[in-house]
Amino acid sequence: MLDGGERELSLREVFVQADAIRRLSGDVPTQDFALLRLLLAVLHDVLDGPQDTDEWAELWHSDDPFAGLPDYLDRHRQRFDLCHPTTPFFQVPGLTTGKDGVFPLNRLVADVPNGDPFFTTRFPGVQRLSFAEAARWLVHAHAFDTSGIKTGVLDDPRTTGGRAYPQGPAWAGNLGGVTVEGANLRETLLLNLIAPDSTQHNDLPTWRRPPDGPGTGDITHRPAGLRDLYTWQSRRVRLQADTDGVFGALLTYGDPLAPQNKHTVEPMTAWRRSRAQEKKHDAQLIYMPREHDPERAAWRGLAALLGADDRTAATAGGRPAEVLQPTLVHWLGRLENDGLLPDGKLVRLRTYGTVYGTQQSVVDEIVSDEVAMAVVLLDESDRQLTTCAVNAVSHAEEAVDVLGNLAHDLVVAAVANDKRRVQGDDKTVAEIARDQARDRAYGELDGQYRSWLAAIRPGGDPQELTATWQRAARREIVRLAEQLLTAAGERAWSGRMVQFKDGSERWVNTASAELRFRKQLNDALPYARPANTETGSDDSDA
Repeated sequence: MLDGGERELSLREVFVQADAIRRLSGDVPTQDFALLRLLLAVLHDVLDGPQDTDEWAELWHSDDPFAGLPDYLDRHRQRFDLCHPTTPFFQVPGLTTGKDGVFPLNRLVADVPNGDPFFTTRFPGVQRLSFAEAARWLVHAHAFDTSGIKTGVLDDPRTTGGRAYPQGPAWAGNLGGVTVEGANLRETLLLNLIAPDSTQHNDLPTWRRPPDGPGTGDITHRPAGLRDLYTWQSRRVRLQADTDGVFGALLTYGDPLAPQNKHTVEPMTAWRRSRAQEKKHDAQLIYMPREHDPERAAWRGLAALLGADDRTAATAGGRPAEVLQPTLVHWLGRLENDGLLPDGKLVRLRTYGTVYGTQQSVVDEIVSDEVAMAVVLLDESDRQLTTCAVNAVSHAEEAVDVLGNLAHDLVVAAVANDKRRVQGDDKTVAEIARDQARDRAYGELDGQYRSWLAAIRPGGDPQELTATWQRAARREIVRLAEQLLTAAGERAWSGRMVQFKDGSERWVNTASAELRFRKQLNDALPYARPANTETGSDDSDA
Protein backbone atom coordinates (compact mmCIF):
# COMPACT_ATOMS: atom_id res chain seq x y z
CA MET A 1 0.00 0.00 0.00
CA LEU A 2 1.07 3.63 -0.33
CA ASP A 3 1.30 3.82 3.47
CA GLY A 4 3.95 1.07 3.44
CA GLY A 5 1.68 -1.66 4.74
CA GLU A 6 0.82 -4.92 3.02
CA ARG A 7 -2.68 -6.36 2.67
CA GLU A 8 -4.37 -9.31 1.02
CA LEU A 9 -7.25 -8.03 -1.11
CA SER A 10 -9.97 -9.62 -3.19
CA LEU A 11 -10.11 -9.11 -6.95
CA ARG A 12 -12.87 -6.55 -6.51
CA GLU A 13 -11.00 -4.69 -3.75
CA VAL A 14 -7.85 -4.43 -5.89
CA PHE A 15 -9.68 -2.31 -8.46
CA VAL A 16 -11.66 -0.32 -5.91
CA GLN A 17 -8.52 0.55 -3.91
CA ALA A 18 -6.14 0.86 -6.87
CA ASP A 19 -5.35 4.51 -6.01
CA ALA A 20 -4.10 3.47 -2.56
CA ILE A 21 -2.06 0.47 -3.70
CA ARG A 22 1.62 1.05 -4.42
CA ARG A 23 2.27 -2.22 -6.23
CA LEU A 24 1.55 -5.93 -6.27
CA SER A 25 3.69 -7.93 -3.84
CA GLY A 26 3.21 -11.64 -4.44
CA ASP A 27 5.02 -14.61 -2.96
CA VAL A 28 7.72 -14.36 -5.69
CA PRO A 29 8.32 -11.57 -8.24
CA THR A 30 7.09 -13.62 -11.20
CA GLN A 31 3.76 -13.93 -9.41
CA ASP A 32 3.42 -10.15 -9.67
CA PHE A 33 3.88 -10.41 -13.45
CA ALA A 34 1.27 -13.16 -13.77
CA LEU A 35 -1.25 -11.40 -11.53
CA LEU A 36 -0.84 -8.06 -13.33
CA ARG A 37 -1.66 -9.77 -16.63
CA LEU A 38 -4.75 -11.31 -15.03
CA LEU A 39 -5.92 -7.87 -13.87
CA LEU A 40 -5.25 -6.45 -17.34
CA ALA A 41 -7.30 -9.22 -18.97
CA VAL A 42 -10.21 -8.31 -16.73
CA LEU A 43 -9.82 -4.62 -17.53
CA HIS A 44 -9.48 -5.15 -21.29
CA ASP A 45 -12.66 -7.22 -21.26
CA VAL A 46 -14.66 -4.72 -19.20
CA LEU A 47 -13.66 -1.87 -21.50
CA ASP A 48 -13.54 -3.86 -24.74
CA GLY A 49 -10.49 -1.74 -25.44
CA PRO A 50 -8.91 0.72 -25.46
CA GLN A 51 -9.12 0.92 -29.23
CA ASP A 52 -6.67 3.82 -29.62
CA THR A 53 -4.75 6.50 -27.74
CA ASP A 54 -7.83 8.76 -27.57
CA GLU A 55 -9.80 6.14 -25.66
CA TRP A 56 -6.78 5.56 -23.45
CA ALA A 57 -6.51 9.29 -22.68
CA GLU A 58 -10.14 9.35 -21.53
CA LEU A 59 -9.37 6.56 -19.09
CA TRP A 60 -6.18 8.26 -17.86
CA HIS A 61 -8.06 11.48 -17.04
CA SER A 62 -11.20 9.77 -15.75
CA ASP A 63 -12.13 10.13 -12.09
CA ASP A 64 -13.13 6.44 -12.01
CA PRO A 65 -11.66 4.47 -14.95
CA PHE A 66 -12.64 1.15 -13.31
CA ALA A 67 -16.29 2.02 -12.73
CA GLY A 68 -17.55 -0.96 -14.74
CA LEU A 69 -15.58 -3.56 -12.78
CA PRO A 70 -18.06 -4.39 -9.96
CA ASP A 71 -20.94 -5.20 -12.32
CA TYR A 72 -18.62 -7.21 -14.57
CA LEU A 73 -17.32 -9.30 -11.67
CA ASP A 74 -20.89 -9.89 -10.49
CA ARG A 75 -21.88 -11.20 -13.93
CA HIS A 76 -18.97 -13.64 -14.04
CA ARG A 77 -18.82 -14.40 -10.34
CA GLN A 78 -19.09 -18.19 -10.63
CA ARG A 79 -16.17 -18.35 -13.07
CA PHE A 80 -13.93 -16.71 -10.45
CA ASP A 81 -14.95 -19.20 -7.77
CA LEU A 82 -11.91 -21.32 -6.90
CA CYS A 83 -14.06 -24.23 -5.67
CA HIS A 84 -17.05 -24.07 -8.02
CA PRO A 85 -18.31 -27.63 -8.71
CA THR A 86 -18.53 -27.23 -12.52
CA THR A 87 -16.49 -24.14 -13.46
CA PRO A 88 -13.67 -23.74 -10.90
CA PHE A 89 -11.39 -20.77 -11.63
CA PHE A 90 -8.45 -21.65 -13.93
CA GLN A 91 -9.12 -25.37 -13.39
CA VAL A 92 -10.65 -28.43 -15.05
CA PRO A 93 -13.51 -29.99 -13.06
CA GLY A 94 -13.23 -33.74 -12.73
CA LEU A 95 -9.60 -33.87 -13.85
CA THR A 96 -8.32 -37.25 -12.67
CA THR A 97 -5.73 -39.94 -13.13
CA GLY A 98 -8.31 -42.63 -12.46
CA LYS A 99 -6.88 -43.28 -9.02
CA ASP A 100 -7.63 -41.64 -5.71
CA GLY A 101 -4.79 -39.87 -3.97
CA VAL A 102 -3.46 -36.55 -2.82
CA PHE A 103 -1.06 -34.79 -5.17
CA PRO A 104 1.68 -32.71 -3.49
CA LEU A 105 1.41 -28.93 -3.60
CA ASN A 106 5.16 -28.70 -4.29
CA ARG A 107 4.44 -28.95 -8.00
CA LEU A 108 2.26 -25.83 -7.78
CA VAL A 109 4.45 -23.67 -5.52
CA ALA A 110 7.54 -22.43 -7.37
CA ASP A 111 9.62 -21.46 -4.33
CA VAL A 112 9.96 -25.06 -3.12
CA PRO A 113 12.94 -26.54 -5.01
CA ASN A 114 12.37 -30.11 -6.16
CA GLY A 115 14.89 -32.38 -4.46
CA ASP A 116 16.63 -29.49 -2.65
CA PRO A 117 14.15 -28.23 -0.07
CA PHE A 118 16.80 -26.68 2.16
CA PHE A 119 16.76 -23.04 1.01
CA THR A 120 13.06 -22.45 1.61
CA THR A 121 10.87 -21.40 4.51
CA ARG A 122 8.49 -24.26 3.63
CA PHE A 123 10.81 -27.13 4.62
CA PRO A 124 10.31 -29.97 3.89
CA GLY A 125 7.41 -29.08 1.59
CA VAL A 126 4.01 -27.42 1.24
CA GLN A 127 1.32 -29.20 3.24
CA ARG A 128 -1.56 -26.74 2.92
CA LEU A 129 -2.38 -23.36 1.36
CA SER A 130 -5.07 -20.82 2.11
CA PHE A 131 -7.56 -20.32 -0.72
CA ALA A 132 -6.10 -16.89 -1.52
CA GLU A 133 -2.53 -18.18 -1.67
CA ALA A 134 -3.59 -21.17 -3.76
CA ALA A 135 -5.33 -18.83 -6.21
CA ARG A 136 -2.14 -16.80 -6.65
CA TRP A 137 -0.01 -19.90 -7.22
CA LEU A 138 -2.62 -21.25 -9.65
CA VAL A 139 -2.32 -18.14 -11.82
CA HIS A 140 1.47 -18.38 -11.55
CA ALA A 141 1.48 -22.03 -12.66
CA HIS A 142 -0.35 -21.21 -15.88
CA ALA A 143 2.30 -18.55 -16.55
CA PHE A 144 5.60 -20.04 -15.29
CA ASP A 145 5.21 -23.77 -14.59
CA THR A 146 8.21 -25.93 -15.44
CA SER A 147 8.47 -28.52 -18.21
CA GLY A 148 9.47 -32.15 -17.59
CA ILE A 149 7.45 -35.33 -17.18
CA LYS A 150 4.09 -34.72 -15.47
CA THR A 151 1.21 -36.84 -14.27
CA GLY A 152 -0.93 -38.17 -17.10
CA VAL A 153 -4.70 -37.78 -16.80
CA LEU A 154 -7.66 -39.65 -18.20
CA ASP A 155 -9.06 -38.56 -21.59
CA ASP A 156 -5.84 -36.76 -22.53
CA PRO A 157 -4.51 -38.38 -25.73
CA ARG A 158 -1.02 -37.22 -24.80
CA THR A 159 -0.96 -39.50 -21.77
CA THR A 160 1.33 -42.51 -22.25
CA GLY A 161 1.80 -45.06 -19.51
CA GLY A 162 0.32 -42.73 -16.94
CA ARG A 163 2.70 -39.92 -17.87
CA ALA A 164 2.54 -36.66 -19.81
CA TYR A 165 5.82 -36.00 -21.56
CA PRO A 166 7.57 -32.60 -21.82
CA GLN A 167 5.81 -29.81 -23.67
CA GLY A 168 7.98 -26.93 -22.48
CA PRO A 169 7.43 -24.34 -19.74
CA ALA A 170 4.22 -22.38 -19.44
CA TRP A 171 3.95 -19.38 -21.74
CA ALA A 172 5.45 -16.57 -19.62
CA GLY A 173 8.42 -18.81 -18.81
CA ASN A 174 9.60 -18.18 -22.37
CA LEU A 175 9.68 -14.42 -21.91
CA GLY A 176 12.01 -11.76 -20.64
CA GLY A 177 9.01 -10.06 -19.06
CA VAL A 178 8.73 -6.26 -19.02
CA THR A 179 6.08 -4.08 -17.39
CA VAL A 180 5.89 -0.40 -16.55
CA GLU A 181 5.05 0.80 -13.07
CA GLY A 182 3.49 4.13 -12.16
CA ALA A 183 3.01 5.93 -8.87
CA ASN A 184 0.21 3.57 -7.80
CA LEU A 185 -1.62 0.52 -9.11
CA ARG A 186 -4.19 2.65 -10.92
CA GLU A 187 -1.42 4.20 -13.02
CA THR A 188 0.34 0.86 -13.44
CA LEU A 189 -2.79 -0.81 -14.82
CA LEU A 190 -3.47 2.03 -17.25
CA LEU A 191 0.14 2.35 -18.42
CA ASN A 192 0.17 -1.36 -19.30
CA LEU A 193 -3.28 -1.22 -20.90
CA ILE A 194 -2.27 -0.98 -24.55
CA ALA A 195 -4.39 -0.73 -27.69
CA PRO A 196 -3.29 -3.71 -29.83
CA ASP A 197 -2.72 -3.26 -33.55
CA SER A 198 -5.27 -5.97 -34.30
CA THR A 199 -7.69 -8.11 -32.32
CA GLN A 200 -9.81 -11.01 -33.47
CA HIS A 201 -13.52 -11.15 -32.71
CA ASN A 202 -12.99 -14.16 -30.44
CA ASP A 203 -10.47 -12.45 -28.16
CA LEU A 204 -11.92 -13.56 -24.85
CA PRO A 205 -10.46 -14.33 -21.43
CA THR A 206 -10.69 -17.95 -20.34
CA TRP A 207 -13.65 -17.30 -18.02
CA ARG A 208 -15.75 -16.29 -21.03
CA ARG A 209 -14.91 -19.47 -22.92
CA PRO A 210 -16.43 -22.92 -22.36
CA PRO A 211 -14.61 -24.73 -19.55
CA ASP A 212 -11.57 -26.71 -20.67
CA GLY A 213 -11.37 -30.47 -20.45
CA PRO A 214 -8.33 -32.74 -20.37
CA GLY A 215 -5.97 -32.47 -23.32
CA THR A 216 -5.53 -29.62 -25.77
CA GLY A 217 -8.48 -27.42 -26.61
CA ASP A 218 -9.25 -25.79 -29.96
CA ILE A 219 -6.35 -23.36 -30.25
CA THR A 220 -6.51 -22.82 -34.03
CA HIS A 221 -5.71 -19.19 -34.87
CA ARG A 222 -5.14 -18.41 -31.22
CA PRO A 223 -4.26 -16.51 -29.14
CA ALA A 224 -6.86 -14.17 -30.55
CA GLY A 225 -5.64 -11.13 -28.64
CA LEU A 226 -4.43 -9.87 -25.30
CA ARG A 227 -7.39 -11.15 -23.28
CA ASP A 228 -6.82 -14.63 -24.64
CA LEU A 229 -3.05 -14.43 -24.23
CA TYR A 230 -3.01 -13.04 -20.68
CA THR A 231 -5.24 -15.91 -19.48
CA TRP A 232 -3.72 -18.64 -21.65
CA GLN A 233 -4.32 -22.06 -20.07
CA SER A 234 -0.84 -23.56 -20.37
CA ARG A 235 -1.77 -26.24 -17.85
CA ARG A 236 -4.69 -28.35 -16.76
CA VAL A 237 -5.10 -28.19 -12.98
CA ARG A 238 -7.48 -29.43 -10.31
CA LEU A 239 -7.00 -28.25 -6.74
CA GLN A 240 -7.86 -30.59 -3.89
CA ALA A 241 -9.48 -28.67 -1.05
CA ASP A 242 -11.62 -28.87 2.04
CA THR A 243 -13.28 -26.16 4.14
CA ASP A 244 -9.94 -25.15 5.66
CA GLY A 245 -8.00 -24.62 2.44
CA VAL A 246 -6.12 -26.42 -0.35
CA PHE A 247 -4.10 -29.54 0.43
CA GLY A 248 -3.26 -30.95 -3.02
CA ALA A 249 -3.00 -30.14 -6.74
CA LEU A 250 -3.20 -32.35 -9.82
CA LEU A 251 -1.28 -30.54 -12.56
CA THR A 252 -0.54 -31.59 -16.13
CA TYR A 253 -0.08 -30.04 -19.58
CA GLY A 254 -2.71 -27.83 -21.20
CA ASP A 255 -2.66 -25.73 -24.36
CA PRO A 256 0.77 -25.47 -26.02
CA LEU A 257 1.95 -22.14 -27.38
CA ALA A 258 5.14 -22.00 -29.43
CA PRO A 259 7.21 -18.81 -28.96
CA GLN A 260 8.32 -18.42 -32.59
CA ASN A 261 7.16 -15.12 -34.14
CA LYS A 262 4.65 -14.24 -31.46
CA HIS A 263 5.96 -10.66 -31.42
CA THR A 264 2.75 -9.49 -33.11
CA VAL A 265 0.74 -10.75 -30.11
CA GLU A 266 2.95 -10.67 -26.98
CA PRO A 267 3.70 -7.06 -25.91
CA MET A 268 5.68 -7.62 -22.69
CA THR A 269 9.06 -8.85 -23.89
CA ALA A 270 11.82 -7.83 -26.27
CA TRP A 271 12.52 -10.08 -29.26
CA ARG A 272 15.66 -11.26 -31.05
CA ARG A 273 16.10 -12.67 -34.50
CA SER A 274 17.11 -16.35 -34.32
CA ARG A 275 19.02 -17.73 -37.28
CA ALA A 276 19.22 -21.10 -35.54
CA GLN A 277 15.41 -21.27 -35.50
CA GLU A 278 15.24 -20.09 -39.10
CA LYS A 279 17.53 -22.93 -40.13
CA LYS A 280 15.68 -25.48 -38.02
CA HIS A 281 12.26 -24.56 -39.40
CA ASP A 282 13.47 -23.62 -42.90
CA ALA A 283 11.98 -20.15 -42.49
CA GLN A 284 13.18 -16.75 -43.70
CA LEU A 285 12.60 -14.84 -40.49
CA ILE A 286 11.92 -15.99 -36.94
CA TYR A 287 11.90 -13.88 -33.80
CA MET A 288 12.22 -15.43 -30.36
CA PRO A 289 11.59 -13.81 -26.95
CA ARG A 290 14.71 -12.17 -25.56
CA GLU A 291 15.20 -13.62 -22.10
CA HIS A 292 16.86 -11.78 -19.22
CA ASP A 293 20.38 -12.70 -18.18
CA PRO A 294 20.35 -13.22 -14.39
CA GLU A 295 23.95 -11.97 -14.23
CA ARG A 296 23.09 -8.63 -15.82
CA ALA A 297 21.22 -5.87 -14.00
CA ALA A 298 18.25 -4.42 -15.86
CA TRP A 299 20.03 -1.17 -16.70
CA ARG A 300 22.68 -3.10 -18.62
CA GLY A 301 19.93 -4.39 -20.93
CA LEU A 302 18.52 -0.97 -21.80
CA ALA A 303 19.62 -1.29 -25.42
CA ALA A 304 17.14 -4.14 -25.94
CA LEU A 305 14.36 -2.20 -24.19
CA LEU A 306 14.94 1.32 -25.51
CA GLY A 307 17.27 0.91 -28.50
CA ALA A 308 15.98 1.76 -31.95
CA ASP A 309 14.47 -0.97 -34.09
CA ASP A 310 12.47 -1.02 -37.31
CA ARG A 311 9.37 -3.15 -37.05
CA THR A 312 8.24 -2.34 -40.58
CA ALA A 313 11.47 -3.38 -42.30
CA ALA A 314 10.61 -7.08 -42.55
CA THR A 315 7.19 -6.49 -44.10
CA ALA A 316 8.41 -3.66 -46.33
CA GLY A 317 11.09 -5.79 -47.93
CA GLY A 318 13.94 -4.08 -46.16
CA ARG A 319 16.57 -5.57 -43.88
CA PRO A 320 14.89 -7.18 -40.85
CA ALA A 321 15.73 -5.82 -37.43
CA GLU A 322 17.93 -8.02 -35.27
CA VAL A 323 16.21 -6.92 -32.06
CA LEU A 324 12.66 -5.71 -31.48
CA GLN A 325 11.64 -3.61 -28.52
CA PRO A 326 8.70 -4.74 -26.41
CA THR A 327 5.45 -3.54 -27.96
CA LEU A 328 4.66 -2.08 -24.54
CA VAL A 329 7.63 0.30 -24.87
CA HIS A 330 6.41 1.39 -28.32
CA TRP A 331 2.99 2.03 -26.82
CA LEU A 332 4.43 4.24 -24.11
CA GLY A 333 6.43 6.05 -26.79
CA ARG A 334 3.18 6.77 -28.66
CA LEU A 335 1.59 8.16 -25.51
CA GLU A 336 4.63 10.34 -24.95
CA ASN A 337 4.72 11.54 -28.57
CA ASP A 338 1.03 12.45 -28.46
CA GLY A 339 1.55 14.53 -25.33
CA LEU A 340 -0.65 12.27 -23.20
CA LEU A 341 2.04 11.84 -20.55
CA PRO A 342 4.05 14.71 -19.05
CA ASP A 343 7.70 14.54 -20.21
CA GLY A 344 9.07 14.67 -16.69
CA LYS A 345 6.87 11.90 -15.31
CA LEU A 346 8.88 9.14 -13.69
CA VAL A 347 8.01 5.49 -14.34
CA ARG A 348 9.77 2.23 -13.56
CA LEU A 349 10.46 -0.41 -16.15
CA ARG A 350 10.28 -3.69 -14.26
CA THR A 351 11.79 -6.91 -15.58
CA TYR A 352 10.78 -10.47 -14.74
CA GLY A 353 11.97 -13.87 -15.84
CA THR A 354 12.62 -17.46 -14.89
CA VAL A 355 15.80 -19.43 -15.54
CA TYR A 356 15.05 -23.12 -15.87
CA GLY A 357 17.52 -25.94 -15.41
CA THR A 358 17.78 -29.67 -16.23
CA GLN A 359 15.73 -29.73 -19.43
CA GLN A 360 13.51 -26.91 -18.11
CA SER A 361 12.08 -29.24 -15.46
CA VAL A 362 13.20 -27.16 -12.45
CA VAL A 363 13.47 -23.47 -11.61
CA ASP A 364 17.09 -22.44 -11.12
CA GLU A 365 16.61 -18.69 -10.68
CA ILE A 366 13.94 -16.02 -10.72
CA VAL A 367 14.98 -12.72 -12.31
CA SER A 368 13.52 -9.43 -11.14
CA ASP A 369 14.78 -5.85 -11.37
CA GLU A 370 13.60 -2.31 -12.07
CA VAL A 371 14.91 0.88 -13.62
CA ALA A 372 13.39 4.32 -12.95
CA MET A 373 13.36 6.87 -15.76
CA ALA A 374 11.42 9.83 -17.11
CA VAL A 375 8.98 8.98 -19.91
CA VAL A 376 10.82 11.43 -22.17
CA LEU A 377 13.33 8.63 -22.72
CA LEU A 378 10.60 6.67 -24.48
CA ASP A 379 9.96 9.46 -27.00
CA GLU A 380 10.38 8.02 -30.51
CA SER A 381 10.32 11.38 -32.29
CA ASP A 382 13.43 12.73 -30.54
CA ARG A 383 15.81 10.01 -29.43
CA GLN A 384 18.78 12.11 -28.34
CA LEU A 385 18.28 11.50 -24.63
CA THR A 386 17.42 7.85 -25.22
CA THR A 387 20.59 7.36 -27.25
CA CYS A 388 22.55 9.11 -24.51
CA ALA A 389 21.18 6.69 -21.87
CA VAL A 390 21.84 3.60 -24.00
CA ASN A 391 25.35 4.74 -24.94
CA ALA A 392 26.16 5.38 -21.29
CA VAL A 393 25.71 1.66 -20.64
CA SER A 394 28.26 0.90 -23.36
CA HIS A 395 30.68 3.40 -21.82
CA ALA A 396 30.29 1.69 -18.45
CA GLU A 397 30.91 -1.74 -19.96
CA GLU A 398 34.06 -0.54 -21.70
CA ALA A 399 35.37 1.00 -18.49
CA VAL A 400 34.62 -2.18 -16.55
CA ASP A 401 36.53 -4.19 -19.17
CA VAL A 402 39.51 -1.88 -18.68
CA LEU A 403 39.48 -2.55 -14.94
CA GLY A 404 39.23 -6.27 -15.65
CA ASN A 405 42.30 -6.04 -17.89
CA LEU A 406 44.22 -4.37 -15.08
CA ALA A 407 43.31 -7.15 -12.64
CA HIS A 408 44.37 -9.71 -15.24
CA ASP A 409 47.73 -8.02 -15.91
CA LEU A 410 48.56 -7.66 -12.21
CA VAL A 411 48.12 -11.41 -11.69
CA VAL A 412 50.17 -12.21 -14.80
CA ALA A 413 52.93 -9.93 -13.51
CA ALA A 414 53.13 -11.84 -10.23
CA VAL A 415 52.52 -15.54 -10.87
CA ALA A 416 52.39 -18.22 -13.54
CA ASN A 417 48.99 -18.12 -15.18
CA ASP A 418 47.81 -21.63 -14.28
CA LYS A 419 44.33 -22.92 -15.05
CA ARG A 420 41.70 -23.80 -12.48
CA ARG A 421 38.23 -25.29 -12.63
CA VAL A 422 35.51 -22.71 -12.00
CA GLN A 423 31.82 -23.60 -12.36
CA GLY A 424 32.56 -26.27 -14.95
CA ASP A 425 34.99 -24.14 -17.00
CA ASP A 426 38.76 -24.11 -17.09
CA LYS A 427 39.96 -20.57 -16.37
CA THR A 428 43.39 -19.18 -15.66
CA VAL A 429 43.96 -17.45 -12.35
CA ALA A 430 44.28 -14.16 -14.24
CA GLU A 431 40.91 -14.72 -15.95
CA ILE A 432 39.35 -15.43 -12.56
CA ALA A 433 40.80 -12.17 -11.23
CA ARG A 434 39.43 -10.32 -14.26
CA ASP A 435 35.92 -11.70 -13.71
CA GLN A 436 36.00 -10.81 -10.02
CA ALA A 437 37.11 -7.24 -10.75
CA ARG A 438 34.40 -6.82 -13.39
CA ASP A 439 31.69 -8.13 -11.07
CA ARG A 440 32.72 -5.75 -8.33
CA ALA A 441 32.86 -2.81 -10.74
CA TYR A 442 29.34 -3.45 -12.00
CA GLY A 443 28.16 -3.61 -8.41
CA GLU A 444 29.74 -0.23 -7.65
CA LEU A 445 28.40 1.40 -10.83
CA ASP A 446 24.90 0.00 -10.40
CA GLY A 447 23.57 2.65 -8.03
CA GLN A 448 25.50 5.40 -9.80
CA TYR A 449 23.90 4.66 -13.16
CA ARG A 450 20.39 4.26 -11.76
CA SER A 451 20.62 7.65 -10.02
CA TRP A 452 22.02 9.32 -13.13
CA LEU A 453 19.30 7.80 -15.36
CA ALA A 454 16.46 8.78 -13.02
CA ALA A 455 17.72 12.39 -12.97
CA ILE A 456 17.47 12.88 -16.76
CA ARG A 457 14.76 15.40 -17.56
CA PRO A 458 13.30 16.98 -20.71
CA GLY A 459 15.63 19.54 -22.26
CA GLY A 460 18.77 17.92 -20.88
CA ASP A 461 21.96 18.39 -22.88
CA PRO A 462 23.07 14.91 -24.06
CA GLN A 463 26.73 15.96 -24.21
CA GLU A 464 26.72 17.33 -20.68
CA LEU A 465 24.81 14.31 -19.41
CA THR A 466 27.37 12.03 -21.05
CA ALA A 467 30.22 13.95 -19.47
CA THR A 468 28.56 13.80 -16.05
CA TRP A 469 28.11 10.04 -16.30
CA GLN A 470 31.63 9.37 -17.58
CA ARG A 471 33.15 11.44 -14.77
CA ALA A 472 31.16 9.48 -12.19
CA ALA A 473 32.10 6.17 -13.79
CA ARG A 474 35.77 7.16 -13.96
CA ARG A 475 35.88 8.02 -10.28
CA GLU A 476 34.56 4.59 -9.33
CA ILE A 477 36.80 2.69 -11.75
CA VAL A 478 39.92 4.59 -10.68
CA ARG A 479 39.09 4.02 -7.01
CA LEU A 480 38.81 0.28 -7.60
CA ALA A 481 41.99 0.30 -9.68
CA GLU A 482 43.93 1.95 -6.89
CA GLN A 483 42.81 -0.81 -4.53
CA LEU A 484 44.02 -3.45 -6.99
CA LEU A 485 47.36 -1.69 -7.42
CA THR A 486 47.86 -1.38 -3.66
CA ALA A 487 47.11 -5.06 -3.13
CA ALA A 488 49.28 -6.27 -6.03
CA GLY A 489 52.32 -7.03 -3.86
CA GLU A 490 56.08 -6.93 -4.41
CA ARG A 491 56.19 -9.73 -6.98
CA ALA A 492 53.88 -7.78 -9.28
CA TRP A 493 55.94 -4.63 -8.73
CA SER A 494 59.07 -6.50 -9.82
CA GLY A 495 57.26 -8.22 -12.66
CA ARG A 496 58.34 -10.97 -15.02
CA MET A 497 58.74 -11.79 -18.70
CA VAL A 498 55.47 -13.07 -20.15
CA GLN A 499 54.87 -14.85 -23.44
CA PHE A 500 51.57 -13.99 -25.10
CA LYS A 501 49.34 -16.00 -27.42
CA ASP A 502 50.71 -14.29 -30.52
CA GLY A 503 54.19 -15.50 -29.62
CA SER A 504 55.50 -12.13 -28.49
CA GLU A 505 57.21 -11.57 -25.16
CA ARG A 506 57.32 -8.53 -22.94
CA TRP A 507 58.06 -7.56 -19.37
CA VAL A 508 54.89 -7.09 -17.33
CA ASN A 509 54.87 -5.40 -13.94
CA THR A 510 52.63 -3.09 -11.94
CA ALA A 511 53.93 0.02 -13.68
CA SER A 512 53.29 -1.28 -17.19
CA ALA A 513 49.89 -2.63 -16.18
CA GLU A 514 48.91 0.74 -14.70
CA LEU A 515 50.10 2.63 -17.77
CA ARG A 516 48.01 0.38 -20.00
CA PHE A 517 45.03 0.86 -17.69
CA ARG A 518 45.25 4.67 -17.79
CA LYS A 519 45.48 4.76 -21.57
CA GLN A 520 42.58 2.35 -22.07
CA LEU A 521 40.41 4.22 -19.55
CA ASN A 522 41.03 7.52 -21.37
CA ASP A 523 39.87 5.86 -24.59
CA ALA A 524 36.81 4.30 -22.94
CA LEU A 525 35.68 7.50 -21.19
CA PRO A 526 36.89 10.37 -23.39
CA TYR A 527 34.56 12.96 -21.82
CA ALA A 528 36.18 12.31 -18.44
CA ARG A 529 39.76 12.41 -19.69
CA PRO A 530 41.86 14.74 -17.51
CA ALA A 531 42.71 18.02 -19.23
CA ASN A 532 46.49 17.45 -18.92
CA THR A 533 46.34 14.02 -20.56
CA GLU A 534 47.55 13.78 -24.14
CA THR A 535 49.60 10.62 -24.40
CA GLY A 536 47.84 8.29 -21.99
CA SER A 537 49.47 9.31 -18.71
CA ASP A 538 47.05 10.41 -16.07
CA ASP A 539 48.67 12.36 -13.30
CA SER A 540 45.41 13.77 -11.96
CA ASP A 541 44.23 10.33 -10.80
CA ALA A 542 47.62 9.05 -9.61
